Amino acid sequence: MPRSVNHVASKAKRKKVLKLAKGNFGSRKNVWTVAKNTVEKGLQYAYRDRKVRKRSFRSLWIQRINAAARLEGFTYSQFIHGLDQAGVEIDRKVLSDIAGQDPVAFKAIADKVRAALA
Repeated sequence: MPRSVNHVASKAKRKKVLKLAKGNFGSRKNVWTVAKNTVEKGLQYAYRDRKVRKRSFRSLWIQRINAAARLEGFTYSQFIHGLDQAGVEIDRKVLSDIAGQDPVAFKAIADKVRAALA
């Protein structure tokens, strides 16, 4: 009896990986073993960096809030503490957007913080 191989499925798997490897340089795009390793590593980086992107954006928001808060005479930590004391529930993403786009609104928030800390 001849050996049975599921060529349809294995070829489809290789085709899928080679499609993901498209755009790589040299043998990384068309040699199965090299392309497989490249794609696996790329997917690992993609998974990791989806988490890193969230950290990076939070860091950026904090820097923007800190810069705007210092113009109002606060440090970042004093400002966040004052927001908590004042009962203002705005997340850092929105707060950094306000700080960059609408300085008048940020000044109003800073005045609330100043009143809560006094």
